[in-house]
Amino acid sequence: MAFTNWARNQSSTPAEMRTPASVADVVRAVLDAAASGRRVRMVGTGHSFTGVALTDGIMLGPSALTGIRSWADDRVTVLAGTPLRALNELLDERGLALANMGDITEQTVAGAIQTGTHGTGRDSGGLADQVAELELVLADGSVATAVPGEDLFDAARVGLGALGVLTAVTLRVEPAFLLRNRRRKLPLSEILGSLDALTSSNEHLDFFWLPHTDACLVKTNNRAPGPARPPSAVKRWTDNVFLENTLFGAACALGARFPGLIPRINALSGAALGDSESVDTSYKIFTARRDVRFLEMEYAVPRECLAQALRETRDLIERMDWKITFPVEVRVTPPSDAWLSTAYGRRSAYLACHIYRPTPNPAYFEGVEEIMTRLEGRPHWGKLHTRDAGYLSKVYPRFADFVGLRDRLDPRRLFTNDYLDTVLG
Repeated sequence: MAFTNWARNQSSTPAEMRTPASVADVVRAVLDAAASGRRVRMVGTGHSFTGVALTDGIMLGPSALTGIRSWADDRVTVLAGTPLRALNELLDERGLALANMGDITEQTVAGAIQTGTHGTGRDSGGLADQVAELELVLADGSVATAVPGEDLFDAARVGLGALGVLTAVTLRVEPAFLLRNRRRKLPLSEILGSLDALTSSNEHLDFFWLPHTDACLVKTNNRAPGPARPPSAVKRWTDNVFLENTLFGAACALGARFPGLIPRINALSGAALGDSESVDTSYKIFTARRDVRFLEMEYAVPRECLAQALRETRDLIERMDWKITFPVEVRVTPPSDAWLSTAYGRRSAYLACHIYRPTPNPAYFEGVEEIMTRLEGRPHWGKLHTRDAGYLSKVYPRFADFVGLRDRLDPRRLFTNDYLDTVLG
Protein backbone atom coordinates (compact mmCIF):
# COMPACT_ATOMS: atom_id res chain seq x y z
CA MET A 1 0.00 0.00 0.00
CA ALA A 2 1.47 3.35 -1.05
CA PHE A 3 1.68 6.36 1.25
CA THR A 4 1.12 9.81 -0.26
CA ASN A 5 1.41 13.09 1.64
CA TRP A 6 -1.21 15.85 1.85
CA ALA A 7 0.35 17.94 -0.92
CA ARG A 8 0.64 14.84 -3.15
CA ASN A 9 4.27 15.56 -3.97
CA GLN A 10 5.83 12.77 -1.85
CA SER A 11 5.02 9.08 -1.89
CA SER A 12 6.53 5.71 -1.10
CA THR A 13 5.51 2.07 -1.02
CA PRO A 14 6.74 0.47 2.20
CA ALA A 15 7.44 -3.24 2.34
CA GLU A 16 5.04 -3.46 5.27
CA MET A 17 2.54 -1.17 6.96
CA ARG A 18 1.73 -1.60 10.66
CA THR A 19 -0.60 0.28 12.99
CA PRO A 20 0.85 -0.02 16.50
CA ALA A 21 -1.59 0.38 19.38
CA SER A 22 1.00 0.28 22.19
CA VAL A 23 4.63 0.96 22.95
CA ALA A 24 5.18 -2.81 22.90
CA ASP A 25 3.93 -2.90 19.31
CA VAL A 26 6.47 -0.24 18.35
CA VAL A 27 9.27 -2.14 20.09
CA ARG A 28 8.30 -5.28 18.18
CA ALA A 29 8.34 -3.43 14.87
CA VAL A 30 11.77 -1.94 15.57
CA LEU A 31 13.23 -5.32 16.54
CA ASP A 32 11.63 -6.99 13.51
CA ALA A 33 13.07 -4.34 11.22
CA ALA A 34 16.53 -4.76 12.71
CA ALA A 35 16.37 -8.55 12.44
CA SER A 36 15.28 -8.48 8.80
CA GLY A 37 17.64 -5.74 7.65
CA ARG A 38 14.83 -3.31 6.91
CA ARG A 39 14.35 0.30 7.95
CA VAL A 40 11.45 1.62 9.99
CA ARG A 41 9.70 5.01 10.21
CA MET A 42 6.65 6.33 12.04
CA VAL A 43 4.62 8.45 9.65
CA GLY A 44 2.30 11.26 10.77
CA THR A 45 -0.63 12.59 8.77
CA GLY A 46 1.45 13.60 5.75
CA HIS A 47 1.62 17.35 6.27
CA SER A 48 5.34 17.52 5.51
CA PHE A 49 6.26 18.57 1.98
CA THR A 50 9.63 16.79 2.19
CA GLY A 51 10.31 13.06 2.24
CA VAL A 52 11.11 13.11 5.95
CA ALA A 53 8.54 10.41 6.79
CA LEU A 54 9.04 8.05 3.86
CA THR A 55 10.44 4.52 4.04
CA ASP A 56 10.81 1.45 1.88
CA GLY A 57 10.82 -0.75 4.98
CA ILE A 58 8.28 -0.93 7.80
CA MET A 59 6.03 2.12 7.99
CA LEU A 60 4.19 2.66 11.26
CA GLY A 61 0.83 4.40 11.05
CA PRO A 62 -0.21 6.63 13.96
CA SER A 63 -3.97 6.15 14.09
CA ALA A 64 -4.11 3.68 17.02
CA LEU A 65 -1.43 5.30 19.19
CA THR A 66 -3.64 8.17 20.31
CA GLY A 67 -5.15 9.73 23.40
CA ILE A 68 -4.06 11.05 26.79
CA ARG A 69 -1.93 8.84 29.00
CA SER A 70 -1.92 11.06 32.08
CA TRP A 71 -2.88 14.49 33.38
CA ALA A 72 -1.16 16.78 35.87
CA ASP A 73 -1.81 20.40 36.91
CA ASP A 74 0.56 21.88 34.37
CA ARG A 75 1.47 18.87 32.21
CA VAL A 76 -0.22 16.38 29.95
CA THR A 77 1.29 13.20 28.54
CA VAL A 78 -0.14 12.45 25.13
CA LEU A 79 0.44 9.48 22.85
CA ALA A 80 2.45 10.32 19.77
CA GLY A 81 -0.19 9.76 17.09
CA THR A 82 -2.77 12.09 18.63
CA PRO A 83 -3.83 14.81 16.16
CA LEU A 84 -3.33 18.35 17.42
CA ARG A 85 -7.01 19.14 16.80
CA ALA A 86 -8.00 16.34 19.19
CA LEU A 87 -5.44 17.47 21.77
CA ASN A 88 -6.79 21.04 21.66
CA GLU A 89 -10.32 19.82 22.35
CA LEU A 90 -9.23 17.50 25.17
CA LEU A 91 -7.25 20.29 26.81
CA ASP A 92 -10.11 22.73 26.46
CA GLU A 93 -12.49 20.31 28.18
CA ARG A 94 -10.16 20.44 31.20
CA GLY A 95 -9.76 24.21 31.10
CA LEU A 96 -6.18 23.96 29.78
CA ALA A 97 -4.28 25.13 26.71
CA LEU A 98 -0.92 25.17 24.97
CA ALA A 99 0.90 28.49 25.22
CA ASN A 100 1.43 28.66 21.46
CA MET A 101 0.93 26.59 18.34
CA GLY A 102 0.92 26.69 14.56
CA ASP A 103 -2.17 27.09 12.42
CA ILE A 104 -2.51 23.50 11.12
CA THR A 105 -4.20 21.05 13.47
CA GLU A 106 -4.30 17.90 11.32
CA GLN A 107 -0.72 16.99 12.24
CA THR A 108 0.09 14.41 14.89
CA VAL A 109 1.78 15.60 18.06
CA ALA A 110 4.93 13.60 17.27
CA GLY A 111 5.08 14.61 13.62
CA ALA A 112 4.70 18.29 14.44
CA ILE A 113 7.36 18.21 17.14
CA GLN A 114 9.86 16.11 15.18
CA THR A 115 9.85 18.50 12.21
CA GLY A 116 10.02 21.69 14.29
CA THR A 117 6.48 22.95 13.70
CA HIS A 118 6.05 26.45 15.10
CA GLY A 119 3.55 29.23 15.29
CA THR A 120 4.48 32.83 15.88
CA GLY A 121 5.39 34.38 19.21
CA ARG A 122 7.37 37.20 20.74
CA ASP A 123 7.98 35.27 23.96
CA SER A 124 6.68 31.72 23.36
CA GLY A 125 8.30 29.32 20.92
CA GLY A 126 7.17 26.33 18.91
CA LEU A 127 5.84 23.00 20.12
CA ALA A 128 9.33 21.64 20.82
CA ASP A 129 9.83 24.44 23.35
CA GLN A 130 6.74 23.30 25.27
CA VAL A 131 7.96 19.70 25.66
CA ALA A 132 8.74 18.58 29.21
CA GLU A 133 9.58 14.93 28.52
CA LEU A 134 9.83 12.49 25.61
CA GLU A 135 9.39 8.74 25.38
CA LEU A 136 10.96 6.98 22.40
CA VAL A 137 11.90 3.53 21.24
CA LEU A 138 15.59 3.30 20.34
CA ALA A 139 17.23 1.17 17.66
CA ASP A 140 18.08 -1.62 20.14
CA GLY A 141 14.40 -1.90 21.13
CA SER A 142 14.83 -0.21 24.50
CA VAL A 143 12.36 2.45 25.63
CA ALA A 144 14.05 5.68 26.70
CA THR A 145 12.64 8.64 28.60
CA ALA A 146 14.37 11.92 27.77
CA VAL A 147 14.17 14.72 30.32
CA PRO A 148 15.64 18.24 30.55
CA GLY A 149 19.35 18.28 31.25
CA GLU A 150 20.06 15.33 28.96
CA ASP A 151 21.55 15.56 25.49
CA LEU A 152 18.86 13.20 24.23
CA PHE A 153 16.16 15.65 25.34
CA ASP A 154 17.63 18.62 23.49
CA ALA A 155 18.40 16.51 20.42
CA ALA A 156 15.20 14.48 20.15
CA ARG A 157 12.71 17.32 20.56
CA VAL A 158 13.33 18.20 16.91
CA GLY A 159 14.79 14.82 16.04
CA LEU A 160 13.38 14.14 12.55
CA GLY A 161 12.67 10.59 13.72
CA ALA A 162 16.41 9.93 13.29
CA LEU A 163 17.11 9.00 16.92
CA GLY A 164 14.15 6.74 17.61
CA VAL A 165 10.40 6.35 17.28
CA LEU A 166 8.49 8.79 19.49
CA THR A 167 5.70 7.05 21.39
CA ALA A 168 4.60 9.67 23.93
CA VAL A 169 5.21 13.34 24.66
CA THR A 170 4.71 15.27 27.88
CA LEU A 171 3.78 18.88 27.18
CA ARG A 172 3.66 21.86 29.50
CA VAL A 173 0.18 23.37 29.55
CA GLU A 174 -1.47 26.27 31.31
CA PRO A 175 -4.94 27.46 32.24
CA ALA A 176 -7.07 28.16 29.18
CA PHE A 177 -6.95 31.78 28.02
CA LEU A 178 -8.54 34.15 25.54
CA LEU A 179 -6.82 35.91 22.67
CA ARG A 180 -7.82 39.18 21.05
CA ASN A 181 -7.34 38.74 17.33
CA ARG A 182 -7.03 41.89 15.28
CA ARG A 183 -6.83 41.76 11.49
CA ARG A 184 -5.71 44.87 9.61
CA LYS A 185 -4.77 45.79 6.09
CA LEU A 186 -1.42 47.59 6.01
CA PRO A 187 0.92 48.47 3.14
CA LEU A 188 4.15 46.46 2.94
CA SER A 189 6.10 49.70 2.61
CA GLU A 190 4.81 50.78 6.02
CA ILE A 191 5.45 47.40 7.64
CA LEU A 192 9.06 47.32 6.46
CA GLY A 193 9.71 50.49 8.44
CA SER A 194 7.97 49.34 11.61
CA LEU A 195 8.91 45.67 12.01
CA ASP A 196 10.63 46.17 15.36
CA ALA A 197 7.60 47.95 16.78
CA LEU A 198 5.18 45.36 15.41
CA THR A 199 7.13 42.42 16.81
CA SER A 200 7.82 43.98 20.21
CA SER A 201 4.30 45.28 20.88
CA ASN A 202 2.40 42.08 20.08
CA GLU A 203 2.58 38.65 21.67
CA HIS A 204 1.86 36.99 18.33
CA LEU A 205 2.42 38.62 14.94
CA ASP A 206 1.57 36.97 11.64
CA PHE A 207 1.28 38.80 8.35
CA PHE A 208 0.71 37.91 4.71
CA TRP A 209 2.01 39.94 1.79
CA LEU A 210 0.22 39.59 -1.56
CA PRO A 211 2.80 39.54 -4.40
CA HIS A 212 2.32 42.13 -7.16
CA THR A 213 0.69 44.48 -4.61
CA ASP A 214 1.68 46.56 -1.60
CA ALA A 215 -1.12 44.98 0.45
CA CYS A 216 -0.58 42.95 3.60
CA LEU A 217 -3.03 41.28 5.94
CA VAL A 218 -1.61 41.73 9.44
CA LYS A 219 -2.87 39.47 12.24
CA THR A 220 -1.98 40.27 15.84
CA ASN A 221 -3.00 38.08 18.77
CA ASN A 222 -2.70 39.24 22.37
CA ARG A 223 -4.07 37.81 25.60
CA ALA A 224 -7.34 39.33 26.72
CA PRO A 225 -9.18 39.23 30.07
CA GLY A 226 -12.56 38.80 28.39
CA PRO A 227 -15.38 38.62 27.90
CA ALA A 228 -15.17 36.44 24.83
CA ARG A 229 -16.46 38.01 21.63
CA PRO A 230 -16.10 35.25 19.05
CA PRO A 231 -17.08 35.87 15.45
CA SER A 232 -20.60 34.78 14.62
CA ALA A 233 -21.06 31.40 12.96
CA VAL A 234 -21.86 33.17 9.70
CA LYS A 235 -18.74 35.35 9.83
CA ARG A 236 -16.54 32.42 10.84
CA TRP A 237 -17.83 30.44 7.85
CA THR A 238 -17.53 33.43 5.52
CA ASP A 239 -13.92 34.16 6.50
CA ASN A 240 -12.52 30.71 7.19
CA VAL A 241 -14.38 28.61 4.65
CA PHE A 242 -15.70 30.77 1.84
CA LEU A 243 -13.15 33.60 1.50
CA GLU A 244 -9.93 31.85 2.60
CA ASN A 245 -10.67 28.50 0.97
CA THR A 246 -13.53 28.34 -1.55
CA LEU A 247 -13.06 31.75 -3.16
CA PHE A 248 -9.28 31.66 -2.81
CA GLY A 249 -9.21 28.22 -4.43
CA ALA A 250 -11.26 29.53 -7.35
CA ALA A 251 -8.84 32.47 -7.72
CA CYS A 252 -5.87 30.07 -7.75
CA ALA A 253 -7.54 27.90 -10.38
CA LEU A 254 -8.29 30.95 -12.53
CA GLY A 255 -4.70 32.15 -12.17
CA ALA A 256 -3.39 28.71 -13.11
CA ARG A 257 -5.38 28.83 -16.35
CA PHE A 258 -4.66 32.49 -17.10
CA PRO A 259 -1.36 33.47 -15.37
CA GLY A 260 -1.47 36.95 -16.83
CA LEU A 261 -4.50 37.70 -14.66
CA ILE A 262 -2.72 36.93 -11.37
CA PRO A 263 -1.54 40.51 -10.63
CA ARG A 264 -5.11 41.74 -11.19
CA ILE A 265 -6.54 38.90 -9.06
CA ASN A 266 -4.15 39.78 -6.24
CA ALA A 267 -5.00 43.46 -6.55
CA LEU A 268 -8.70 42.63 -6.17
CA SER A 269 -7.93 40.38 -3.19
CA GLY A 270 -5.88 43.14 -1.59
CA ALA A 271 -8.64 45.68 -2.12
CA ALA A 272 -11.11 43.32 -0.44
CA LEU A 273 -9.07 43.01 2.75
CA GLY A 274 -10.76 44.65 5.72
CA ASP A 275 -10.23 45.21 9.42
CA SER A 276 -11.85 43.02 12.05
CA GLU A 277 -11.48 42.09 15.70
CA SER A 278 -12.62 39.21 17.90
CA VAL A 279 -11.86 37.64 21.28
CA ASP A 280 -11.98 33.86 21.47
CA THR A 281 -10.48 30.71 22.97
CA SER A 282 -6.76 30.62 22.18
CA TYR A 283 -6.64 27.52 19.98
CA LYS A 284 -9.53 28.80 17.86
CA ILE A 285 -7.54 31.96 17.19
CA PHE A 286 -4.22 30.22 16.57
CA THR A 287 -5.56 27.70 14.07
CA ALA A 288 -6.94 27.99 10.56
CA ARG A 289 -8.50 25.84 7.88
CA ARG A 290 -6.42 25.05 4.78
CA ASP A 291 -8.28 23.28 1.97
CA VAL A 292 -6.43 24.61 -1.09
CA ARG A 293 -3.47 22.32 -1.74
CA PHE A 294 -0.11 24.00 -2.17
CA LEU A 295 3.65 23.45 -2.07
CA GLU A 296 5.64 25.38 0.51
CA MET A 297 9.17 26.44 1.33
CA GLU A 298 9.94 28.22 4.60
CA TYR A 299 13.20 29.58 5.97
CA ALA A 300 14.11 30.97 9.38
CA VAL A 301 16.51 33.91 9.26
CA PRO A 302 17.94 36.02 12.09
CA ARG A 303 15.25 38.47 13.19
CA GLU A 304 17.41 41.46 12.26
CA CYS A 305 17.52 40.23 8.64
CA LEU A 306 13.74 40.13 8.18
CA ALA A 307 13.33 43.46 6.37
CA GLN A 308 16.18 42.65 3.98
CA ALA A 309 14.78 39.19 3.27
CA LEU A 310 11.35 40.62 2.51
CA ARG A 311 12.64 43.39 0.27
CA GLU A 312 14.85 41.02 -1.71
CA THR A 313 12.01 38.52 -2.12
CA ARG A 314 9.66 41.24 -3.37
CA ASP A 315 12.28 42.58 -5.78
CA LEU A 316 13.10 39.09 -7.06
CA ILE A 317 9.46 38.31 -7.90
CA GLU A 318 9.06 41.55 -9.81
CA ARG A 319 12.42 41.26 -11.58
CA MET A 320 11.75 37.70 -12.75
CA ASP A 321 8.13 38.51 -13.63
CA TRP A 322 6.86 35.38 -11.90
CA LYS A 323 3.11 35.31 -11.40
CA ILE A 324 2.55 34.29 -7.76
CA THR A 325 -0.98 33.86 -6.42
CA PHE A 326 -0.24 32.75 -2.86
CA PRO A 327 0.80 35.31 -0.27
CA VAL A 328 4.19 35.25 1.46
CA GLU A 329 3.69 34.60 5.17
CA VAL A 330 5.88 36.11 7.91
CA ARG A 331 6.12 34.93 11.53
CA VAL A 332 8.57 35.32 14.42
CA THR A 333 9.80 33.23 17.36
CA PRO A 334 12.18 33.66 20.30
CA PRO A 335 15.39 31.58 20.58
CA SER A 336 15.10 27.85 21.20
CA ASP A 337 17.50 25.41 22.88
CA ALA A 338 16.42 22.33 20.90
CA TRP A 339 19.52 21.51 18.86
CA LEU A 340 17.84 21.27 15.45
CA SER A 341 15.15 23.87 16.05
CA THR A 342 15.21 26.44 13.25
CA ALA A 343 15.26 29.04 16.05
CA TYR A 344 18.19 27.48 17.94
CA GLY A 345 20.17 30.17 19.73
CA ARG A 346 18.69 33.18 17.97
CA ARG A 347 15.56 35.29 17.63
CA SER A 348 14.14 34.22 14.31
CA ALA A 349 11.84 35.42 11.57
CA TYR A 350 10.19 33.04 9.13
CA LEU A 351 9.36 33.66 5.48
CA ALA A 352 7.07 31.05 3.94
CA CYS A 353 6.57 30.96 0.17
CA HIS A 354 3.73 28.94 -1.30
CA ILE A 355 2.75 27.81 -4.78
CA TYR A 356 -0.60 26.44 -5.94
CA ARG A 357 -0.11 22.67 -6.17
CA PRO A 358 -1.19 22.25 -9.85
CA THR A 359 1.32 24.91 -10.98
CA PRO A 360 4.69 24.25 -9.31
CA ASN A 361 7.41 26.85 -9.89
CA PRO A 362 10.80 25.43 -8.83
CA ALA A 363 12.61 28.56 -10.03
CA TYR A 364 10.65 30.67 -7.51
CA PHE A 365 11.71 28.47 -4.61
CA GLU A 366 15.31 28.32 -5.88
CA GLY A 367 15.52 32.09 -6.15
CA VAL A 368 14.11 32.71 -2.70
CA GLU A 369 16.32 29.98 -1.26
CA GLU A 370 19.41 31.76 -2.59
CA ILE A 371 18.35 34.88 -0.67
CA MET A 372 17.67 32.95 2.52
CA THR A 373 20.91 31.00 2.50
CA ARG A 374 22.92 34.19 1.99
CA LEU A 375 21.34 35.35 5.27
CA GLU A 376 22.29 32.08 7.05
CA GLY A 377 18.70 30.88 6.83
CA ARG A 378 17.63 27.50 8.16
CA PRO A 379 14.99 25.60 6.19
CA HIS A 380 11.94 24.16 7.91
CA TRP A 381 12.55 20.40 8.09
CA GLY A 382 9.09 19.57 6.77
CA LYS A 383 9.03 22.06 3.90
CA LEU A 384 10.72 22.04 0.52
CA HIS A 385 14.38 22.98 0.29
CA THR A 386 17.60 21.74 -1.34
CA ARG A 387 20.06 22.05 1.56
CA ASP A 388 22.34 19.18 2.57
CA ALA A 389 24.46 18.27 5.58
CA GLY A 390 27.36 20.36 4.30
CA TYR A 391 25.29 23.55 4.49
CA LEU A 392 23.24 22.66 7.55
CA SER A 393 26.31 21.84 9.62
CA LYS A 394 27.39 25.48 9.20
CA VAL A 395 24.13 27.07 10.39
CA TYR A 396 23.38 24.74 13.32
CA PRO A 397 25.96 25.08 16.13
CA ARG A 398 25.01 21.67 17.61
CA PHE A 399 24.76 19.81 14.31
CA ALA A 400 27.90 17.72 14.93
CA ASP A 401 26.64 16.84 18.41
CA PHE A 402 23.34 15.65 16.94
CA VAL A 403 25.09 13.50 14.34
CA GLY A 404 27.42 12.09 17.00
CA LEU A 405 24.48 11.13 19.21
CA ARG A 406 22.79 9.52 16.21
CA ASP A 407 25.96 7.52 15.49
CA ARG A 408 25.87 6.12 19.02
CA LEU A 409 22.13 5.41 19.16
CA ASP A 410 21.56 4.16 15.62
CA PRO A 411 24.89 3.06 14.12
CA ARG A 412 23.15 0.76 11.61
CA ARG A 413 20.85 3.59 10.46
CA LEU A 414 17.65 1.69 11.19
CA PHE A 415 15.67 4.95 11.16
CA THR A 416 17.16 6.61 8.09
CA ASN A 417 15.72 7.33 4.65
CA ASP A 418 16.81 9.27 1.57
CA TYR A 419 15.86 12.63 3.08
CA LEU A 420 17.82 12.03 6.27
CA ASP A 421 20.80 10.79 4.26
CA THR A 422 20.82 14.18 2.53
CA VAL A 423 20.26 16.50 5.49
CA LEU A 424 22.27 14.60 8.11
CA GLY A 425 24.88 12.90 5.93
